[in-house]
Amino acid sequence: QVQLVESGGGLVQAGGSLRLSCAASGIIGSINTMGWYRQAPGKQRELVATITRAGRTTYADSVKGRFTISRDNGKNMVSLQMNSLKPEDTAVYYCNADWNADSYWGQGTQVTVSA
Repeated sequence: QVQLVESGGGLVQAGGSLRLSCAASGIIGSINTMGWYRQAPGKQRELVATITRAGRTTYADSVKGRFTISRDNGKNMVSLQMNSLKPEDTAVYYCNADWNADSYWGQGTQVTVSA
């Protein structure tokens, strides 16, 4: 059974940094695209950043220059380094992995940025 487990969320002051990590288990072979999404209260889930197996990245305009996504293909892990955090970054962050023609989600980790 495929499982994605996130870690690294928490409470931080505006301007601070956090690093999220996600480990995928139950995977045989290669994961295609991995990514991070977030959902703030009362809002739809939105893309934050994605990274292909080859290392090609995409970012939401709102996080460009502040967040960096990376992955370790050998360990089936993806990370998100978040710098210069803003209160509007407050949300539940979800890890996502596309594998074997299906899409898998983690349980989410809360990130709260205080003003």
